[in-house]
Amino acid sequence: MAAPKMHADEIDTDVMLVRRLLAGQFPHWAGLAIEPVVSYGTDHDIYRLGDDLAARLPRIGWATRQAAKEAEWLPKLAPQLPLAVPVQLAIGHPAEGYPFEWSVYQWLPGENANGTIEDLDQAAVDLAAFVRALRQVDPTDAHPRPARSRGAPLAELDKDVRRSIAELGDRVDGDAALRSWQESLDAAAWDGGEVWVHGDLLPGNLLVVDGRLSAVIDFGCLNVGDPACDLQPAWNVFAGTSRTRYRAELDVDDASWLRGRGWALYQAVMALPYYWNTNPGMIRQASHALTQVLADR
Repeated sequence: MAAPKMHADEIDTDVMLVRRLLAGQFPHWAGLAIEPVVSYGTDHDIYRLGDDLAARLPRIGWATRQAAKEAEWLPKLAPQLPLAVPVQLAIGHPAEGYPFEWSVYQWLPGENANGTIEDLDQAAVDLAAFVRALRQVDPTDAHPRPARSRGAPLAELDKDVRRSIAELGDRVDGDAALRSWQESLDAAAWDGGEVWVHGDLLPGNLLVVDGRLSAVIDFGCLNVGDPACDLQPAWNVFAGTSRTRYRAELDVDDASWLRGRGWALYQAVMALPYYWNTNPGMIRQASHALTQVLADR
């Protein structure tokens, strides 16, 4: 039985479609073994091609700009970052009834960071080094940040957050969520220059090899803005001493910490009602994050 669709206008893909796309556009890869990659990602289907490649096919229209964004920026960012990032090899075009551009990348080894990190304190140091390095990259040529995108002022997200909490009803502690959100809204705004933010540093976008962070993937939310946005792993990945270590490594003041917590809450309460019946992995992650946020008073 097919899994329920996450999006009303989601596009179906399968191995045979990938094989036809490769045969028509990249025939030198068409003979490779093709295997779907299981994940709780929400906007792309991923297929491993042989041992060394992966094809990424957007499921939904809003994801179709990611390949172009990564093609433009990842080659510029990669040499300045201490963890591996995706390497794009080709962009394919709509064909075979598939309506979107799609892409081929080098395969990055590793497991998602869902219980696979051996030393969370060391991971906090490693991920903080990545975030610091990303922030230090010159943002001068970055595209203007769209409204309500990652790194934006939290006030732009207020209506969406309150609507999602109301929609969740008694599935969450709505009063506690609203109190936490208001604390983040009331924190002093970022008054420094905009910096690069990944915007989506969740466990599913972190790869682990031999128990240690090795790579950061999925730069679809890459933007310039408030650096507090990349504090989300404090509540999605870390806890206890590793959370404290992540904060210390990034030298986070109280106002930035509250704004970062607001970003973690935003991502959780937006995901929960949308994916409640279709993506159990995402619901587990978002529920965990929300629990950590509400316990951090």
